[in-house]
Amino acid sequence: MSTTPSEDRRFYATAWRWHFYAGLYVAPFLIMLAVTGLLMLWSAVLVGRDGEKIYSVAPQATTVAVSAQAAAAEAAVTGGKAVQYIAPRTAEQPAVFRVNGAAGPHMVAVDPYTGAALGTWDRRSGIYDLASKIHGTLFLGDVGDWLIEIAAGFGIVLIVTGLYMWWPRGGQSFRAVLVPDLAARGRAFWKSLHITVGAYAAVILAVFLLTGLTWAGVWGEKFTQAWSTFPAEKWDNVPLSDETHASMNHGGVKEVPWTLEQTPMPASGSTAGAVGIAPGTPVTLDSVIAFARVQGFDGRFQLAFPKGDKGVWTLSRDTMSNDSADPTSDRTVHLDRFTGKVLADVDFAAYGLAGKAMAIGIAFHEGDMGVWNIALVTVFCLSIILMSVSGIIMWWLRRPQGAGRLVAPRAMADMPLWKTGAIVMVAASLLFPLSGAVLITVLVLDMLLLSRIKPLKKALS
Repeated sequence: MSTTPSEDRRFYATAWRWHFYAGLYVAPFLIMLAVTGLLMLWSAVLVGRDGEKIYSVAPQATTVAVSAQAAAAEAAVTGGKAVQYIAPRTAEQPAVFRVNGAAGPHMVAVDPYTGAALGTWDRRSGIYDLASKIHGTLFLGDVGDWLIEIAAGFGIVLIVTGLYMWWPRGGQSFRAVLVPDLAARGRAFWKSLHITVGAYAAVILAVFLLTGLTWAGVWGEKFTQAWSTFPAEKWDNVPLSDETHASMNHGGVKEVPWTLEQTPMPASGSTAGAVGIAPGTPVTLDSVIAFARVQGFDGRFQLAFPKGDKGVWTLSRDTMSNDSADPTSDRTVHLDRFTGKVLADVDFAAYGLAGKAMAIGIAFHEGDMGVWNIALVTVFCLSIILMSVSGIIMWWLRRPQGAGRLVAPRAMADMPLWKTGAIVMVAASLLFPLSGAVLITVLVLDMLLLSRIKPLKKALS
């Protein structure tokens, strides 16, 4: 239904009020996410997600057996036991082993040509890991995860109201939106910059918020992942472990493809599975690596060693872990630790629609898809910081000196029902229940309590 000019002004004022309050909560989180995102992106570029770029090696004609490399890695750590192998991405990079020792897990770089250990460092102690923990939980565990999830849900409201507000009206052209007015001064300049940056960043921000939300504890794990998990029933009646693939993650750093996280792991110790390592060949670290090479695992890939008698050898290559720049080449293969048979082989083609979308979306989110992706994510993160800061500056310049209150956009009296706005708010509440619950609570408090207590009403106006 079309609106009159008077109604349009009222709807604009309402959208502005929603935008203001949503931004008040979301802006600090967006700045935090952008800054930590940049730290994660560039630490992965410069030193490697697992620190593999710290050391370099001189290529030679042959390499020593991976089992010998693993032995050197174990010898470099007191009480060391290798539990993971990360193959070199290039001929100039070392192999990296995760080794559990008496003092905890360590990473060890090994020269694949000489078998010499080059150096060790504590597992998950780099800038990438620090930034990842802040990015995901603020070091507050589930509470931090919930706070960020609420901010992401409100971020969608921020995008929708922002798009409504900057949409040209009253004879304006899109040029005023897409090109900032650099000649403007004061608040007008910051408003023009805020609108232009927001117009270009809105779609990408929506993608980032949605891909981030799918990792969140409520909307992601309880809703989205629950119906998008790869069904273990597709495997040929292999025995299943009590553990899921999520057990392969370490702390807040995600290493398992999103669609597999809640899928049960297969278990060793049966005659099930397809032919993998040739029958009669001992199932060893070296024979598993040889099998991986035959199967097309080249460049950087990862091998998780079996844990316990029921554990399996797990070969994996996925873009999310920086193994490649092509999410369609993702693949996870599980081998029985005793027979060498293939218990499960899951590639990108086997993912469901949501799993495929997330494989590509997360790789894009992390800047894993090549130089163009790194550049785009860098510019995007900087634009989010600029947009958030410009919003704060606009509020500060609009705020009367010594006001002692928020100076929020005024609520319109005798406001007619804004059906489009109501639909957006209801949809946001249904899609993002944690954000919706907070939104409904705030609206109820505003109607029943805050608007009736004059000091609070004044402070929040």
